[in-house]
Parts: sequence; structure tokens; C-alpha cells
Amino acid sequence: MSGIRRISRFFNPSPSGSSNPTSKQQPKTAKTLKSGEFIGSLDCGTTSVRFMIFDKYANIIAQHQLEFPQYFPNPGWHDHDAEEIQEHADMCIQHAMKELEKAGWTKESVKVIGITNQRETTVAWSRKTGKPLCKAIVWTDSRTKNTVAHFEKKLEETGIEVKPGEWKKGKDGVEALREITGLPLSTYFSAIKLRWMIDHYPDVAAAHESDDLLFGTIESWVLYNLVGGQPTNLHVCEVTNASRTLLLNTTTLQFEPCLLAFFGFRSSILPKIVSSSEVYGHVSADCCGGYLSGVPIGGLAGDQQAALIGNKCLTAGEAKCTYGTGAFLLFCTGGEIVKSEHGLLSTIAYQAGPNAKPVYALEGSISVAGSAVKWLRDTMGFIKNAADVNTLAAKETDNGGVYFVTAFSGLLAPYWDSGAGGLIIGISQYTNPAHIARATLEANAFQTRAIIESMKLDSGNDLRHLKVDGGMTNGELAMSVLADIGGFTVVRPEMRESTALGSALLAGAALKLFGWDLADPKTLSEVNTKGTTEFKPSMAEDVRAKKWEGWQRAVERSKGWEKGVDEKEEQ
Repeated sequence: MSGIRRISRFFNPSPSGSSNPTSKQQPKTAKTLKSGEFIGSLDCGTTSVRFMIFDKYANIIAQHQLEFPQYFPNPGWHDHDAEEIQEHADMCIQHAMKELEKAGWTKESVKVIGITNQRETTVAWSRKTGKPLCKAIVWTDSRTKNTVAHFEKKLEETGIEVKPGEWKKGKDGVEALREITGLPLSTYFSAIKLRWMIDHYPDVAAAHESDDLLFGTIESWVLYNLVGGQPTNLHVCEVTNASRTLLLNTTTLQFEPCLLAFFGFRSSILPKIVSSSEVYGHVSADCCGGYLSGVPIGGLAGDQQAALIGNKCLTAGEAKCTYGTGAFLLFCTGGEIVKSEHGLLSTIAYQAGPNAKPVYALEGSISVAGSAVKWLRDTMGFIKNAADVNTLAAKETDNGGVYFVTAFSGLLAPYWDSGAGGLIIGISQYTNPAHIARATLEANAFQTRAIIESMKLDSGNDLRHLKVDGGMTNGELAMSVLADIGGFTVVRPEMRESTALGSALLAGAALKLFGWDLADPKTLSEVNTKGTTEFKPSMAEDVRAKKWEGWQRAVERSKGWEKGVDEKEEQ
């Protein structure tokens, strides 16, 4: 299949005493496969899908990963083909299960699987056919600036009917929206993307009018297909993903009727809200080459919440930051919704079962982290591999006065400026590629610090340690830069597949496998106990302050580059 980039690794050796079988010996070897107890995790990220198989200690038994195509048809647009994501998921599962058997284990050793996914990415498909009605709009996409402008004006002039006959508009309307959802109006969230689809794609509009439209995020779509697709029509949305739609009441954990009316959606398009840890259904025999036929699917979570769980940040006051395509810092606030006054989001961290009370978090989101490194690699040709950014940046000891505001699709927390433009400033004849590479790493660190400064103001607590995971954390220089710019200790675990591990923990807990119980973190004491590496700040405080001041000036210059307009008013 075109567009596939394979990344396959096989971790466990063959069982003791086994040898490489010849073709004549294979039937005998198949009979001697051992039975174990493992958990599978399907991690559907922004650029790749992977399936990982864990044991009770979070050792990785086998995995397979495939990159899938990205579509950028217009400036600011970012599309995915939902069917391609599903096809890649099926292939990853099949390859990883073959590796499991090569390692000497039966396929029946996988007792349950979880799914974690890129959040906010929006899928619209047909109830009748089970097929997508258009390409999925990715969370990074910023084409909806004008849609946001339209609803900002509506919020200002008409407002939201929060109760029958009770309207709130202007500042009260903005506050009412945040009170219900924990979120601001932004291109980031799913409801805005879905509204754009209905307004611009006739097939989606027609399906909406005829009650044929099903709306969901990626975990909704993948689960729908794994359990059998259209004949089964299992249409659900997990609560952490639902909390990113701008439609969920984070107190009641139900979609809010007044927001459906505000955005103009029929209730028939909505999935059923489910918790993060329960059995939703079983894998169809027609999927994944039959490898997981009948296996329960027991855990769902948006990728950043899954990483919070995978890092075992399950109690109030614990924080992690995941550096992937974007970067996302979550600070667990326990059973309390903490309202941010400084540009952060109040979101659901997880719900440990259908009858469990939700756990909440404050979140700061950075839209561009690893994707800036890929831009240096794929578009600019500065490096051949993503890891080379650290080598290139290390050729210079500072940024040479260069600041890179990586606002490829606006700025998220704590700035919330969808019209901000990407900016490299401070360039002179002295500037070379190493300065720009270092400025790229620093941009990641500066934006992390901006979020942490907001969290300090909201929580009243100073963050001394930050747990990190994700692809960018493999770079030693990247982590040292983060510690220096932030002025805090960066703690990097040896096993950093926290996102996949989080959905595995949720799935295992749904079956009480290994005695896991998210309400009792002690039951996870044996999970991922390998060592950590700490990066401590070494930069002088006056140098750190000067760099921080330069970053803030650069951000101010990037703001408001492109303004959204209310297209409906113009028409």
C-alpha cells in the first residue's frame, strides 16, 4: 500500500531452549507456543499508528508501527483519510501479533486491548454505509478561523440559551461557554470542525439533514470498525475525547443541549458517552486477520490523558508533558474542576469506570513541537533524520539571537491566537542552520515554560519537577534546553511509551487484570519501575531571564497576523 512507512521492533527473545524452526518444523513449534497474559494497546497518533503488547510490568513484548499519509490541500488545512487510519491499524495489529507468536506466545495471550488516539480530529461518516463522507479534519487544522469568528459574533450578539428563556451573551456568554465545557471558542475543538464540514461539504450537509450523519473522534471511528462497522453500528465517544468537542458538559458528563442548539447540530449525530475503562465490545473476526477475534476492548482515552495515566499521575498535583507532533502538559487536579484564569483548559483526565467519578486536569496545549523538527527535515532539508536536530543544534552554544515562534496553525495555550503567524526573527548574516535548529528546540521549551507559568498562577504551586515522554524526549540536548529555559528539573523515564501504556492500564483495569485498580494507585506499583534520567538546569538566571524576555517580544510580533471574518455575514 502506498504511503506506508514501517517501523517494526521485536523486543522479547524466543523462549528459553527454542531455536529457529525450519519450514518443516513449524507445525511442531506452533503446538509449543506458551500461553501468557498480555494487554494490547492501539495507539492512533497524528502521523502514525502502532500496536504494542505489554506484560503486567509494562515490558514491551512486541510492537509494530506504520506512518500514514498526511494531506495539506491548502494553507492551514490538515486532512487525514479515516479509512487509511483504520487500514493501518489493522496491519499494525497483524504484524505485532505475528511478532508475538515468533516470541513464543499464543495469540490468545492477549486478553484485552485499549485504544488511545489523537484528540479533536473529527470524522463524519454515514450511518447507512459506514463510510466516511469526507476526509477527517485534523486537530492542527486552522481553516476554521472564519467559523470561529462567526460564533464569536453570535456569542457577542445573540448568546447562549443556558436555560429555557435565559440567555447569556457578550462576556457572560464567553464565561457560560467556559463554565459548561472548560474550553474557549477555538479552531482546535471538534464542534467547530464539524460545523465547517456541514457548511462546506454537501454530502455532510445532506447526511445531517436526513439523519444519516454519525459524528465522532478517532477512537469512535476505530472502535466502530473493530467491532464490525455498519452492521453493528456501535457509536460511542469516550469521555476525555468528548471533553474536547465543545459540546460536553464536564460536570454532568453529557452532551449539552444548549450547545447543540448554539452550533446548529441535530442530536441524532451524537455518539453515546462512555467511560475510559469498561468493556465496550469485542473485536470482530473479520478484522485484523482474525488475530484478535472475540478479544474485549476495555480502555479508551485521548492520547494526552492516556499519557497522564501511563505516567501514573493519578492524584492531584502530579504533572506530565508529552512531546510528540505537538506538546501537551497536564496537571492532575483530582475530583475538582479548577477554572483557569490564565489561559489553560479545564479538562477531564479520566473516568475509571461507568459508575466512577471523573478525575479532572488543567491542560496547556502546544500545537507544534515535533512537527517543527519534521518541517526542518522534510521541507527545509536541514537534517536527514528527526534525531539529527540535536546534533545540528549542538554545533552552536546559543541561538545567535534567533527566535522561532512555531505558530504554523496559530498559537494555543496560554495565548489562544488562531491568527498568529509562524515567525523566525533575529536573523542576520551571522545566522546559520545550527542557530535555527537550536531556536526550534528552544521554541518548544519557551512554550512549555509559558504554560507552567500559567499553572503556577492558577494552582499557587511552583513546579520543581516535570515528567516527560514522547519522541522529542529522546534528544539529550532537547531535554537540557528544556531544563535550562524552564528552570526546573526534567524527569525522563527509561520506558517512555506512556501513551500506549495508559490505554493498556485502562483496559487491564476494566477486567481487573493483575489486580489493577486506577482508584488505588498502589495496585500499579509494579508497573514501569525502570529507572529515570534527570536533567537539571545549568543556565545562569540572568541569561534565562533575558532569553525569556526575547521570546515574549517575538510572540507579540507573531500575534494577529491573520484575522478571521464571519463569512456568513459577508454572504
